[in-house]
Amino acid sequence: MSHERSQPGVEAVVFDWGGTLTPWHAVDIGEQWRVFAREVHGIPVDSPEVSEADLRAAHDLADRIIAVEDDAWARGRADHTSAHLDAILEAAGVDPEHDRHLLALAAYRRFWEPHTITDPQVRPLWEGLRENGIKIGVLSNTIWTRDYHRELFARDGVLDLIDADAYSSELHVVKPHAEAFAAILRQLDVEPGAAVYVGDRIYEDVWGPQQIGMRAIWIPHSDLPPRQRVAVDATPDATVHELREILGVVTGWTA
Repeated sequence: MSHERSQPGVEAVVFDWGGTLTPWHAVDIGEQWRVFAREVHGIPVDSPEVSEADLRAAHDLADRIIAVEDDAWARGRADHTSAHLDAILEAAGVDPEHDRHLLALAAYRRFWEPHTITDPQVRPLWEGLRENGIKIGVLSNTIWTRDYHRELFARDGVLDLIDADAYSSELHVVKPHAEAFAAILRQLDVEPGAAVYVGDRIYEDVWGPQQIGMRAIWIPHSDLPPRQRVAVDATPDATVHELREILGVVTGWTA
């Protein structure tokens, strides 16, 4: 663990979600949409009874959604504009009134469930921060809704410890845009200099918050694919390898 500078006055710690509060998993991004599309077309996974034409139609739909989502994330890295799941599906030609649409969304969520589990170190860390009078926030780049994320936190027994949360799907920008960080700090009623951001990506989670005067803790859990990396000159204020280490870093800054 490294500490590059120390500065008192931490009032809030804001956390990234995927790859930070959830353990990092390599995910077959294409498969999430193949699962969705097969359900739209009523195709049981691996069924020998499915015609080639039906399977091809389902996979063509999946490919359209993959292309739209890839474009949305690329725009986010280039100009920091956000995206929403509903808009991605609409742009790919998905009919939200289709009688199997909700079943497809349920299949999509089942695919993601193993990758959304909250790290067991989160609750004791957050309880420790709260005991030290430090607020807890969550700020995530995501295409999913606030309600869905809150369902995940409630499922894993940590929702009660969150003081404020913001999601790019309901903002007009994604990290590292300054307004994304400003949005969560307004909810927390904390100035940038009194806040710390924790995340797994140098560009979005270190360079981004530091641009508005927040401190940044880097937790290098994630093996990012090349297309998701943005080269930037940024040095975290601290680097940790376990979430549990964050309490010591932050209380050291407030001593």
